[in-house]
Amino acid sequence: MSKSSNISASQSHSRLGDFAQLVKMKLTMMVVFTSMIGYLIATGGIVHWTTMIYLLSGGFMITCAANALNQVLEKDFDLLMLRTAARPLPGNRMSISDAVIFAGLMCIVGLFLLALINPLTALLGAMSFVLYAFVYTPMKRISPISVLIGAIPGALPAAIGFVAHDGVFSTMAIILFSIQFIWQMPHFWAIGWLAFDDYKKAGYRLLPNMDKGRSAEIGKQSFIYTLLLIPVSLGPWYYGFLNGWVTALVLVTCLFYVWKAWKFYKLNNRESARSLLFASLYYLPTAFIVLLIGSL
Repeated sequence: MSKSSNISASQSHSRLGDFAQLVKMKLTMMVVFTSMIGYLIATGGIVHWTTMIYLLSGGFMITCAANALNQVLEKDFDLLMLRTAARPLPGNRMSISDAVIFAGLMCIVGLFLLALINPLTALLGAMSFVLYAFVYTPMKRISPISVLIGAIPGALPAAIGFVAHDGVFSTMAIILFSIQFIWQMPHFWAIGWLAFDDYKKAGYRLLPNMDKGRSAEIGKQSFIYTLLLIPVSLGPWYYGFLNGWVTALVLVTCLFYVWKAWKFYKLNNRESARSLLFASLYYLPTAFIVLLIGSL
């Protein structure tokens, strides 16, 4: 292989890496995963492949679009933070116009694919995009309430997956939405505690009592939200969707998350924040997989 071919391959790999950063690929794949689980819970594990392909492709594209536009709007602030300064836009490896065009095309195609499933699925996808890019993103520098606003589009994927089956925002869709909504606060505040200095430097007001530094209030709020997951986790059993043993398994995963949040509240240190963050990353997929198994 010639030297020029090696350079071309390296540049191509670099561009792919930049686009993966632009769309926050790990976060995007989590969204795709939860929407797939929501759909499979609704169908009892029966896959209608056309609907599944439209759902996963459309959801992937809309999430990519929202994340890309988020980085366009936050380019100057990302440059101020150590954890985001190397992203493609603040690093000047990608132009704003390219990112905007990419986001626009992905959004249009993604919404078209979701509309092929049913109107409500497309509407929820559009609402998720608008809330994340145009409400949550600017609110981050104004008030900690932005976290609650951002949790709405963050909680919609599993519900969208469920709605893709029959076009109705049913009780189980609400329960899935509630689990994913509540889960996000301890998850995000653990990240916020660890990246506190970066957020403060960039002027983001994302944490409870941020003016008081890394206060125990962050852990307290995290603990309270994990407690709220307990009654929500009982919802599928109460409404007859799950039997007792599956509900018990869901509660076990929930109580583990509660325990890690309690330790974060009491210790208020880096180790407990990291522990809560990792617990949150295990909790959501584990709880959803258990729910899926119970629905089969």
